[in-house]
Amino acid sequence: MEVSHPLRQRRKEARPAELLAAALELFVEKGFVGTRLEDVAARAGVSKGTLYLYFDSKEALFKAVIQEGIVPILEAGAGMVDSFTGSAADLLRMLISEWWQRMGGTALAGVPKLMISEAGNFPELAIYYHDAVIAPGRELMRRVLRRGIATGEFRGVDVETAIDVIFAPVLMMLIWRYSLGACCGIAHDPHDYLQTHFDLALNGLIAPRSPA
Repeated sequence: MEVSHPLRQRRKEARPAELLAAALELFVEKGFVGTRLEDVAARAGVSKGTLYLYFDSKEALFKAVIQEGIVPILEAGAGMVDSFTGSAADLLRMLISEWWQRMGGTALAGVPKLMISEAGNFPELAIYYHDAVIAPGRELMRRVLRRGIATGEFRGVDVETAIDVIFAPVLMMLIWRYSLGACCGIAHDPHDYLQTHFDLALNGLIAPRSPA
């Protein structure tokens, strides 16, 4: 008489989403080099052979993590920019707040630090990340800034440099969280940090009012 093992059966048929979640955790914990496919399979509760049914290499697995985890956030941001009818300042605040909620407050927050540390050793992955994440993210910010400048809400700043300056503090918070912050016991409150960032950035961008 056969004894059924429903848990084992379910894990054998694990969905790709479960494998991607396990891969993301390990990439963030151990880095790209330190993550082995057998470890990903074990964390997802499946065999290595099952993992290979969906992903034929660690590089493919990493790209899938980005494609399924971060790209939809950028696509949602593009939709937000397309449909938003308020001020450019409110759009900028909403865009970064939404990004933080969906990425900065999740395990995906560890990806930027991972890419910085691994880019030199894996240039192909770095190029993929640039094309899939960095370039679209910059384009979203470019559209917001140009909208504000065109309406006279923002000063006529150097847009490309302003993009870097706006993104840098947010990236720094993520990098700190997964580097020195993890061992030194110093953590920033995300809400307070972002509010301060918005205050400084917007006060630098808002065009001065003409005297009456």
